[in-house]
Amino acid sequence: MKFRLSLLLCLFFMAPLVCVAEDLLPRPPELEPDIQFWIKVYTQISTNEGYLHDQHRLSVVYETLHFDADTPVHERKARVEAQRTRIEEVLRHLASGAAPQNADEQKVRDLWGENTAPARFAEAADDVRFQLGQADRFRAGLIRAGAWEAHIGEVLANLGLPAQIAALPHVESSFDPGAYSKVGAAGLWQFMRSTGRRFMRIDPAVDERMDPFRATEAAAQLLNYNYRLLGTWPLAITAYNHGAEGMLRAREQLGTTDIVRILHEYRSPTFGFASRNFYLCFLAALTIAQDPEKYFGPLHRGSEPQFVEVKLSSSASSVALAKTLGVERDTLRSLNPALRPAVWSGQRAVPAGYVVRLPGSSSKWTSDLLAARLGAVKPVVVASVTPPANVLPQAAAAAPPTPAAQAAAASRPAPSPATAPVTPAAVVASAATAPASAVPPSAEAAASEYYLVQNDDTVQSIAARTGVTVNKLMELNSIPDADYLYGGQRLRLVAAAPEPETDTTSATLASAREAVEESQEEDQAVAAADRSAAETEPVSAAQAQAEGPQLAPGLTGQDTADPVDYSVAADGTIHVVAAETLGHYADWLGTSAARLRLVNKLHGRKPVVMGRRFKLEFDHVTPAQFEQRRRAYHAQIQAAYFASHRIAGTEVYIARRGDSLWSITQRNVQVPIWLLQQYNPDQDFSDLRPGTQISLPKVEDVAGL
Repeated sequence: MKFRLSLLLCLFFMAPLVCVAEDLLPRPPELEPDIQFWIKVYTQISTNEGYLHDQHRLSVVYETLHFDADTPVHERKARVEAQRTRIEEVLRHLASGAAPQNADEQKVRDLWGENTAPARFAEAADDVRFQLGQADRFRAGLIRAGAWEAHIGEVLANLGLPAQIAALPHVESSFDPGAYSKVGAAGLWQFMRSTGRRFMRIDPAVDERMDPFRATEAAAQLLNYNYRLLGTWPLAITAYNHGAEGMLRAREQLGTTDIVRILHEYRSPTFGFASRNFYLCFLAALTIAQDPEKYFGPLHRGSEPQFVEVKLSSSASSVALAKTLGVERDTLRSLNPALRPAVWSGQRAVPAGYVVRLPGSSSKWTSDLLAARLGAVKPVVVASVTPPANVLPQAAAAAPPTPAAQAAAASRPAPSPATAPVTPAAVVASAATAPASAVPPSAEAAASEYYLVQNDDTVQSIAARTGVTVNKLMELNSIPDADYLYGGQRLRLVAAAPEPETDTTSATLASAREAVEESQEEDQAVAAADRSAAETEPVSAAQAQAEGPQLAPGLTGQDTADPVDYSVAADGTIHVVAAETLGHYADWLGTSAARLRLVNKLHGRKPVVMGRRFKLEFDHVTPAQFEQRRRAYHAQIQAAYFASHRIAGTEVYIARRGDSLWSITQRNVQVPIWLLQQYNPDQDFSDLRPGTQISLPKVEDVAGL
């Protein structure tokens, strides 16, 4: 009786929350047949079975295939293709208008309905798809989820996000914290490196994507970011797979946030099967997770790990750490999955500032005690990784300024314009002039050392205002010519003090170089996955595991968190975005800045204005080539910046009378202007009015954590 009363009270108080959840996470009836398809995939057929179905009308399932567990992959593929071909032939026969001639043809016709037009059968012949079952993987994920659900719930609650989002890792990784996809998405939440670096530490020693606790906090930040940009949870969740830029474009093209219209009507080469079904899969997973025993019977859920955390005040080898703590290295490794293999092999040290997890029985340890004990342990030599000579600080300082060498400057608070195309070496070489562990300078200090470029400025007017000669300004900031000036850029007014070559500096350089190179590798992997998507429908558990999430084919995890639209409009214009200059456009188009000034009727030497439309000419390159160069430039800026910084949250700033982009940027010198724009993509900073809410990312220096 007491149990029933408690249950009734619980249901009574939860009812408002359920209503709120339904409003925030709608389940439109038009989507219900497709949701039911995914529920069946997740609960009724295993990875030794699969459906041949229509990829647009998922409820049309032509056949269920069953395989023996030991059937080789090539035999499975051959059988799938044979049955697919047979169904396609039936559909093409029905498309001719002929009546069904046998039971197979009648079955297919019944699936579509008597009144289906012949043309619809012709379309369906090109849309036959195979979906491998996931019931065994989903059941295993429900068991694993017990270890992480409490922490996920706390993180979501602390950010005010819907508790139901806790079901998302079922779609992403089956709650496998060690999951790794073929395109490089990793961990419980399947972060790509480029996106993960925004919110986590990812460098040669640490990859926090593999830490379920840190990755959960990062995922909540990303989802909250998506929601602030897009305004609805269906779009924010879809953007987790497809990217914020794509969902903003879908919303703009269709003029709606209605998830039904967007899933049914939005067309884009990158909005494929996986992205189109991501929200549907989430709703299916949520349904199962809310009542798992209905689908799988009694389950013994995993238990939450017990540990204590201690922050390292100085770096230490894994051998010295295990010896000092009296903990087996394997135990230490299992508790600290974010430490990369190079740490355990002895090639790298556990970095200073890293929070080490110890078994729950190790409560006596504190940071001070650990530091003292480590100091008494005989040092263990850790192999260091030295950056190539061409990226050491001395080499960077000696190198002559080139347009490419400017690009990385836009990726950090220190000033200098950006241009392109950019190479990894140029990004890292430029990063060598910045402090490896910067303390956010005060506005007063920044004002004395830097000048913030405004829209009406020229190099000559800045020189007159600051008393620094034109030649000195260009030398201090490695500006090749006046066309590489942009609004919001910070120009150095005094020479920077030389940075000593330290291990930290070398490590930062190595991280920056690795970040840029990995960003390029990631782009190539994603492009390759897109090209081969039609050929990679998994037919076995091993193939499904390699894909990462349970949707296949398609991308795994977020492609990017950058919401900026870098595409060229049909009329040949673009929106000018932060950190771009007239010099960039000339480089990317293979033309002259003078020609572009003439086309756009720009007078004098003023920079292009962020937010304005700018006319391009494509005499030497195609719009697609221009877009590729533009995206690559911004991706490399961001990769270099997030090699040493991460976003720890956001805060809201209310604009006052007299505020402008320049004044807001001056108060937040750690935040580059392009990042401020990304967090406020719909804000016209040229018309900033009192009372306007500005979202400010809170940035931390990774090296100082």
